Amino acid sequence: MVRANGAVSLRELARVVQTSEVTVRRDVRALEAEGLLDRRHGGAVLPGGFTRESGFPQKSHLSTAEKTAIADLAAGLVGEGEAVVVGAGTTTQELARRLARVPGLTVVTNSLLVAQALAHANRVEVVMTGGTLRGSNYALVGSGAEQSLQGLRVSRAFLSGSGLTAERGLSTSNMLSASVDRALVQAAAEVVVLADHTKLGSDTMFQTVPTELITRLVTDEPPAHDERAATELQALADQGVEITVAGPDSEGGGEGPVQGHRPRREMPLPGQRRTHPGGGGPAGLGPQLRSASLAEGPGERARVADLRRR
Repeated sequence: MVRANGAVSLRELARVVQTSEVTVRRDVRALEAEGLLDRRHGGAVLPGGFTRESGFPQKSHLSTAEKTAIADLAAGLVGEGEAVVVGAGTTTQELARRLARVPGLTVVTNSLLVAQALAHANRVEVVMTGGTLRGSNYALVGSGAEQSLQGLRVSRAFLSGSGLTAERGLSTSNMLSASVDRALVQAAAEVVVLADHTKLGSDTMFQTVPTELITRLVTDEPPAHDERAATELQALADQGVEITVAGPDSEGGGEGPVQGHRPRREMPLPGQRRTHPGGGGPAGLGPQLRSASLAEGPGERARVADLRRR
């Protein structure tokens, strides 16, 4: 199945061979030890180390529940009238579906899938970059995409990737995708990384966002046996990244922004987040604005948005 499809989920493997996911996970671990496949994103892919990347058809069926929970929480960071950039990926596509009902929102993206998810949202303006279409993930890349982002400034960038470590930050397997993601980061005052627990501790070839530029990570709860993901979360928190973890009871599948409270867990930070040169955060926004973004109500969100405009 891995050779035929390039990737396969543990859930699908368990269904086909009619056994439990626990058994399948153990067998996949044994096959990985023999060099026959690599474990990735809640499933398995062809072996290839740093250079191989699964295509969209394979990624779209992996860790779907986790991506839904992450997208639900991330949507709560976006307020009425904001301008944001959203990168390519299956998790950011889920986020876009939830941003469709945020009034007055402007979304800049290089992803055809993100744009498609927002195409019929009559209160959301979608701005697409130029560039060359990369068919494996339906994203626009290259110098045209990067040049179209020059001079742009928005409140937040929402990015995903292939791996995330405290040492190198966010990374991806494709050079062109990494270059565009870096341009997206330069356009944003804050950087929010969306990554499910299977990406924590994974390192791929091209760095997109170094750890010191990541404002917040939105992820899901790692399984109790996944010590690597838990260790990486703590290491990221130690470096000042604000961590928001979707709990097992987080709601999923909504089409609009998150309203009210949703189950989540904020990682305790050992000290105050470091500031970037020139003030708190990439655009001089203090840590008090960033830390309030999930907890604030509509009135407080409007006040913060007004402060940002000033």
